[in-house]
Amino acid sequence: MSQAIEGIDPAVPPSGPGCTECEAAQGWWVHLRRCAQCGHVGCCDSSPAQHASRHFADTGHPFMQSYEPGEEWFWDFRTEEMFSDGPELAPPHHHPVDQTTPGPRERVPADWREHIH
Repeated sequence: MSQAIEGIDPAVPPSGPGCTECEAAQGWWVHLRRCAQCGHVGCCDSSPAQHASRHFADTGHPFMQSYEPGEEWFWDFRTEEMFSDGPELAPPHHHPVDQTTPGPRERVPADWREHIH
């Protein structure tokens, strides 16, 4: 998949270091995902709010990439398949390494495991 892929814009940077909607609502997340088309950072499907999947449902943007340190895989929402040979997206490629998972630390409830999917 090294050639141009409709639905992936390698030049667009991520929207920020955390889930856009969770940050606005002072929520928390388990893992982060980045829209490969517009850069929107949302929380994964294990997270209480599942904003990355909601972003796909709202926009139709088909691909996301993990926004976790050390992970470079992509997900195609249309086929529900993972792939690893997509283009390199604009930096940064993951959330800050000192950001906890789940995070952010100060907003994660003590019983967080009871809130995940």
